[in-house]
Amino acid sequence: MKTWIKYTIIILLIAIGGAIFYNKVYVVKSTFATTKPTSGDLTVTIRGIGNVDAKNIYAITAQTGGKIENIFFDEGDWVKKGDLLLSIDSVEMPLLLDEAKLALKKASHEAASAKDNLESLEAQKVLLQATYNRYEKLKEQKFVSLAEYDKAKSDLQNINAQINSSKSKIASAASEASRLQKSTEAIDTKLARLKIYSPIDGYIVSKEAEKSQYVLPSATIFKIVDPKTLWVRANIDERLANQIKVTQKALIGLRSQPDVKFEGAVQRVVAMSNAVTLEREINIGFNAAPETFYINEQAEVNIEAANYKNVLKIPLKLVVSKEAKKGVWVAEGNNAFFKPVTILAQNDEEAAVSSGINADTELLLYTTSNKPLSDGMKIFR
Repeated sequence: MKTWIKYTIIILLIAIGGAIFYNKVYVVKSTFATTKPTSGDLTVTIRGIGNVDAKNIYAITAQTGGKIENIFFDEGDWVKKGDLLLSIDSVEMPLLLDEAKLALKKASHEAASAKDNLESLEAQKVLLQATYNRYEKLKEQKFVSLAEYDKAKSDLQNINAQINSSKSKIASAASEASRLQKSTEAIDTKLARLKIYSPIDGYIVSKEAEKSQYVLPSATIFKIVDPKTLWVRANIDERLANQIKVTQKALIGLRSQPDVKFEGAVQRVVAMSNAVTLEREINIGFNAAPETFYINEQAEVNIEAANYKNVLKIPLKLVVSKEAKKGVWVAEGNNAFFKPVTILAQNDEEAAVSSGINADTELLLYTTSNKPLSDGMKIFR
């Protein structure tokens, strides 16, 4: 083959290869899609991880020791205020109550009898007092003997003694009746304590005793959550926690229901930070408690810390750093340039820009298949 033909073929192959490289590689890598900033509202959210809890969890305890006779609810049950939760075997309590009531009745009868006797004695005293007064005058006139006078006096003194004795019996009977009444009321109270009722409309999250089990006084049997006070205890970094205020809106996600978001609001910002983790506890309440929930379940919260109205927004992924400055790559004509911007606020998806670009700025959308950008670089669109 002639030399010139050989060189011609080589040059032709190089030209074809160059054209293919230019069109299939260089142009492709230098071609960028573009977008423009949008105007609208930007909500800044703060994310935190925590656990489901409640402000009010009632520990239902045994008020007196004994063996559980019946237990009517279990974990996971909803209860109404006033529902009978369990009863404890009363053993000899009803017999003691009957004995106390009989003794009280006997003491009442004795008191009534003593009062009747007192009335009779006081009636007798009226006659004896009149007799004594008459004999005392007759004695001065020497119309009665000393013996008759002494007998009248003795009878009066005797009836006074009987009256005093009767009054003592009445007081004693009244005292005994009062004691027995209090004893009866005490037994009634103890019997009432053997039946335990729900103090609220709530959800049972824990049952720590079973039927026929012996429980001690103050032993916890149930834990009942007031669903109106259900909340999430979330831990937020101190650098972000100062942006959180009570009543700010929030969305709550439960690990057991990943596709559901529950509406809520910040109810408490704990005043003390954790010195180890450098986090602050935030309590976020549910607007409406889930039908089923689990105390200590992991939860994620997104708190609306701020809302910016009618701002210039760009996708957060377009913000890059160059020479310690934050900015975006923009298209001016057929060239790319880095534009520093001032970020007013940002969330997980968007950033609000206060300066550096305007609504007509063409922003370059960079992908991993693109050639790395540099100032003044030629681009295709």
